[in-house]
Amino acid sequence: MGLGIRALIMVFMTIFTLTSVANAAEGTATFYTPPYVPSSCYGYQNNGVMIAAASDAIWGNRAACGRSYRVRCTGATNQGVPQPCKGTSVVVKIVDYCPAGCQGTIDLSQEAFSAIANPDAGKIKIEYTQV
Repeated sequence: MGLGIRALIMVFMTIFTLTSVANAAEGTATFYTPPYVPSSCYGYQNNGVMIAAASDAIWGNRAACGRSYRVRCTGATNQGVPQPCKGTSVVVKIVDYCPAGCQGTIDLSQEAFSAIANPDAGKIKIEYTQV
């Protein structure tokens, strides 16, 4: 009986993990540097440093303001660049708009980008999910 329950738990954990990964969107991330105010969403309100600017892909005419996203680096965008990812993820709050011509899906604060990847990469591949 104990072995059967363990097997069932493992099956449910695997399904949950695969479902979570399947729901993640893929894109790219860049970063911007301080000062982080004013922002399109909050004017001169300070929202800390774990923040980001949304590109047109997720901006939704300001609907993205205040949303939080878990962002994970998945690799380099340029061939020949060493693996920039640190193997961690970060949760950021959308506080700004990355205007047309934005180089990434999400433009992370320098601190958020540095938490998940080597800033020397400049641009990385990511998976992101709204949390």
